[in-house]
Amino acid sequence: MSIRKMIRVMLLDDHLFMLQGLELSLKTQADIEIAGSFSSSQALLEALQRQSVDLVLLDYSLGPDEIDGLNLVRGLKKRFPGMRLLVLSALHNPATVAMVMRSGADGFIGKEVDPSQLPIAIRRVVSGKTYLAETMSEQFREQEISSGDPSTAATNDDTDSLAILATNAALTGREHEVMRCLLDGMSVTQIANKFSRSIKTISTQKQAAYKKLGLNNDNELKKVRYLLEGQ
Repeated sequence: MSIRKMIRVMLLDDHLFMLQGLELSLKTQADIEIAGSFSSSQALLEALQRQSVDLVLLDYSLGPDEIDGLNLVRGLKKRFPGMRLLVLSALHNPATVAMVMRSGADGFIGKEVDPSQLPIAIRRVVSGKTYLAETMSEQFREQEISSGDPSTAATNDDTDSLAILATNAALTGREHEVMRCLLDGMSVTQIANKFSRSIKTISTQKQAAYKKLGLNNDNELKKVRYLLEGQ
């Protein structure tokens, strides 16, 4: 009888309740060892400098003062290329998932899934495969995004703003991040501070995204919010 190799995992979520729930769920798995749980991206990065792990399970959207989202995924992949990344989020429309996977994530799981799916996702990702929940794969198929290669979004000539956002055919990575932060209620100044960019740069990216999405003002963000939140 073969002995399954122990999988070393670190967790990142800025909500303590969620973090504790993840710990309790994974501690029941004999082959998964929690090497650390962190509520800030900086604490996670410092820990990863001291010890290596097989996988990091991280929340996609952290607080305004945190490195998060695409920047965190890209940064972790660049600094720790052999480490696997499984992103956890309540926000998982096809556009967001495609962008995250393209940025270097190895799997994406929604916060609403049955807890029993989490260790399955972890084992699959650590084995070198990609993990997407079945509901996400269905969304990709519906949006003509291949579930076999979730890093590639289909092009779409539809000029409707919501269709453009859904297929992620127009927005750049930085424009996508700016839009997400705006939808989280952050101001242009707060976004500039968060990503260490100038206010002018953020304003330019905001206006470029609005133009691509056919939005004229902040009041029209409600249309995009409903799509991003899957409502």
